[in-house]
Amino acid sequence: MELLRRGREEVASYGGEVVNGRVERVERGGSTFTITTQDGQRARARRVLVTTGLIDVLPDIPGLAERWGHDVIHCVYCHGWEARDTKVGVLGNFHQALLFRQMTDQVTLFAHHAPAELTDEQWEQLAALGIEVIHGTVTALETDTEQDKLTGARLASGTVIPLDTLVVAPTFTARGGFLEDLGLTLTPHPAVPGVQVAVDPSGFTGVQGVWAAGNVSDVLAAVPQSAGAGNTAGGAINMDLILEDARRATEAREAASATPFDGTMEAEVSRRVLGTRAHGLEGPA
Repeated sequence: MELLRRGREEVASYGGEVVNGRVERVERGGSTFTITTQDGQRARARRVLVTTGLIDVLPDIPGLAERWGHDVIHCVYCHGWEARDTKVGVLGNFHQALLFRQMTDQVTLFAHHAPAELTDEQWEQLAALGIEVIHGTVTALETDTEQDKLTGARLASGTVIPLDTLVVAPTFTARGGFLEDLGLTLTPHPAVPGVQVAVDPSGFTGVQGVWAAGNVSDVLAAVPQSAGAGNTAGGAINMDLILEDARRATEAREAASATPFDGTMEAEVSRRVLGTRAHGLEGPA
């Protein structure tokens, strides 16, 4: 929250305005966009940068969503240190089991609905690392409500496996019901379950006037990567606006002149009037 507060203060210091509201739709009208929130607020813009992040679509297991972000986690690099030396269960993900084995020697891999059978080599690796594999479906999580902590995973058989932490693999989905209305393309991530907005290295979506940055266009991006992507997209948007302004100024100049601008003619007029071919009629160069 402190990072968010300071970020908003910086926006305000540059003359930006922060609007509290959930965007319901973004509509294009000519060369501008109209952004409308659910409570009816509207804003107009020449360009749009989408930074709406993602939604974690969690496994449908009773009790799991309530523990998400506490003792139900997804990333060893984000939460592994806090889970060190605890009883860790991994839901149907071989590679996550290996990752968390670095942090604790008490790792259990639940087969659950794993999409593929383990290879002989993987079985050997699990055995060598002392990772227990539990067959069967996890149907619920057990918690200690007084101490507000996870205590175990209940199987369809009724057996409860004691746990301190459960690791799951959410499906990461780009956030924003208005994305498709803008014509943005959602593509599967190549490494993890999830979809994101397709962009080029500058954050341009391929839809005129629309850029995207952060988790909405890279579901694995952490805060530093997201901030960097926003910076890159901001520069690209500014350059696009500059080029549009220059084009409009040129069109207005040509429309106001009986004779379209000609650089050679302008230089010759300058030579005759001022004695120099330097552009401009304010005085000798």
